[in-house]
Amino acid sequence: MKVLIVGSGGREHAIAWKVAQSKKVDKIYCAPGNAGISEVAECVDIGAMEFDRLVAFAKENSIDLTIIGMDDPLVGGVVDAFEAEGLRVFGPRKNAAILEGSKSFSKDLMKKYNIPTAAYETFNSPNEALKYLETSKYPIVLKADGLALGKGVLICNTKEEAFDGVKELMVDKQFGEAGNTIVIEEFMTGREVSVLSFVDGNTIKIMTSAQDHKRAKDGDMGLNTGGMGTFSPSPFYTKEIDEFCHKYIYQKSVDAMKAEGREFKGIIFFGLMLTNEGPKVLEYNARFGDPETQVVLPRMKNDIVEVFEACIDGTLDRIELEFEDNAAVCVVLASDGYPVSYEKGFKISGLEKFRDKDGYYVFHAGTKLSGEDVLTNGGRVLGVVAKGDNLKEARVNAYEATKLIEFENKYMRNDIGKGLDET
Repeated sequence: MKVLIVGSGGREHAIAWKVAQSKKVDKIYCAPGNAGISEVAECVDIGAMEFDRLVAFAKENSIDLTIIGMDDPLVGGVVDAFEAEGLRVFGPRKNAAILEGSKSFSKDLMKKYNIPTAAYETFNSPNEALKYLETSKYPIVLKADGLALGKGVLICNTKEEAFDGVKELMVDKQFGEAGNTIVIEEFMTGREVSVLSFVDGNTIKIMTSAQDHKRAKDGDMGLNTGGMGTFSPSPFYTKEIDEFCHKYIYQKSVDAMKAEGREFKGIIFFGLMLTNEGPKVLEYNARFGDPETQVVLPRMKNDIVEVFEACIDGTLDRIELEFEDNAAVCVVLASDGYPVSYEKGFKISGLEKFRDKDGYYVFHAGTKLSGEDVLTNGGRVLGVVAKGDNLKEARVNAYEATKLIEFENKYMRNDIGKGLDET
């Protein structure tokens, strides 16, 4: 079969790499793709939001399955556009992708169906938000309602910071229309865990757990980013927590969406906070996480195309997800200055050293080809991934592997998975 993947980051590279292993697949295209993806797929110069062109390409090239990697096209209705033309596509429709597209929608859904989450209020007016913050308890969390590249969440320790945050989101519109509405919620403490799942509208199958490091600098300092590294599995995601989440969060979320007339088929990413009162939902995403995908898929044993098709066909209950009994760590190599300002266009060396290195992977996030050279082309440039028998070994392997790659202004955090070395 022929497969089209929509997206251009490390997540899409990991998906393309996994799809390439399927015995069912003869040819992979990616729109628009990147330098790394071009090694396993034919990249086509169509943007992720160019729905008409994507649909036309799929029809002209007899694409059997399209996989949507990114949030923007899903929330924008790309799946509906493909389905309207009778094309087979993996991902939630627009009315289901709202689970990620609107924080206020997802919070209201959790409240209505008694799914554990932080207490919150929603505001459309900056003045009303400021009034509420006058008597709030701190720290407190401000969230842009819409999509904000994973950066529209502000943790405010004081009233002054919160006032500045409202200005940033609602007045200065740092994240554009995403800040027209904001959610203000209580600050939760505990360990964060990311859990990805496949959903076919009725059945939900959970993948292995992971944890992301969002802050730009060591020690969780600096600005929020799209993610500076991940590890999988999370040692804090115990059997007891898994059982609680299955009962009170996972299936209830799928059933809630169906009850609302928004049947969800695709990926639900659960961002969880393990609080003293039990696990609570921080956020939902309606697609694979980035860079969580880069540590989850290398540990997955299944043919991913079979799982995608089961989600579309409503037969996920017949699939048993299997993961290797090991660990993986991803260290993001970024451009110094990310996420604010950084230079691009530097030559990357050392990528060839990973070609036949078993248990080691480099997933391209922001790269492009220039002749024979691979150049930096984004804030997050590469995700260097290594597996090991346990987290300690995987972490050592991943950091050793980062030394094999060089480019000017290379930057990374040095503490991804630190403190878990005994696990």
